[in-house]
Amino acid sequence: MPPLAASIFFHAIGATAAACCYVPQKKVQGWSWQSYWLTQAAFCWLLLPIIGAFLTVPDFWQVVQTAPRSAMLNSFLLGAAYGIGGTAFGVAIRYVGFSITYAAAIGVSTVMGTAYAIAKGGTSLADAGANIHAFLAKTGAQWVVIGIAIGVVGVVFCGVAGRWKERDQVPAGNAAPSGNNLFIGLALCLLAGVLSAVYGISLTEGAPIAKVAEEHAAGHTVLGVDAATFCSNAIYPFSNSGAFLTTALYCLFLHRKHKTLGEIVALPEGEEKASLPVNWAMAILTGCLWYGQFFFYGFGHFYIMKVAGFEQTCWAIHMILLILLGTLIGVVFKEWKACRPRTYALLSFSIGLLICGKLLLDYGNYLGTQAHH
Repeated sequence: MPPLAASIFFHAIGATAAACCYVPQKKVQGWSWQSYWLTQAAFCWLLLPIIGAFLTVPDFWQVVQTAPRSAMLNSFLLGAAYGIGGTAFGVAIRYVGFSITYAAAIGVSTVMGTAYAIAKGGTSLADAGANIHAFLAKTGAQWVVIGIAIGVVGVVFCGVAGRWKERDQVPAGNAAPSGNNLFIGLALCLLAGVLSAVYGISLTEGAPIAKVAEEHAAGHTVLGVDAATFCSNAIYPFSNSGAFLTTALYCLFLHRKHKTLGEIVALPEGEEKASLPVNWAMAILTGCLWYGQFFFYGFGHFYIMKVAGFEQTCWAIHMILLILLGTLIGVVFKEWKACRPRTYALLSFSIGLLICGKLLLDYGNYLGTQAHH
């Protein structure tokens, strides 16, 4: 498979995992939100990144000892900020609903995360002007920028369509969010979007760790492929553990406040229909799917680097695919039933924009790779 096609393929797998990762939550019964969230976070943000790094990164402990300390610290601290963003996302849903929260946060994250990667380039933010100029001077850059812009517009319209869907499916008489609640909800969406982008920035700052891992991977194979393919896995123990720290602190605060920590090992009385093994299985599945998105994201980034494409656009590719596939999965699961015609029309238009934006992004990357050759 050509490297650019491999990059697109692995990004699609990662985005599919991300789009599906919270579906198992629907099967969880008898647990408070903090029990489910803490359990899945323990896997996706702590255990799996560490296990994955030791299994797939040759000499990982030596990588840790030789990688720049600043890269590890920056990745950890930015990951911790991302953990706060996840909490803001959850609270925002209470004010403006899932669709608006998801679209607004992803839209902000796409623009901010990609802009940071472009400004930083392969050097530092001190050279932002030169890095942006170099990016725009590449063959195909205009198609990449247009593709991202159309993709972000598609994300916004997806959010509006989702909001209409929620209104179509809510029984008559239920009040819409008040002006004050809408303002609070949108402010939280903005915060969630900015801090979601911070995770992408955390991966950008952790690039020196992956570089050291790639040097140690020379001449090695893992699962029958070049070990360098897995070099991004060396970043996740730092970025994800930071996210786990802030998330765990908040969940433990809620457990203490509501006295619910014990339900993780013993369901409360009156929950006979619930199953503790099922809850654990669903939380673990959520964690595996969430970790899987960036496991394959690393593959996509590795292959796009191989063809000297627009590697700075990896975050935008992932976010646009996430919304596109998440929306399509919602259609498959009949989450858009009983909507008015205008809602279906806007949904179709939004999906068309997302597909168009993604194709233009891919076309720009293709032109860039051809120019390099």
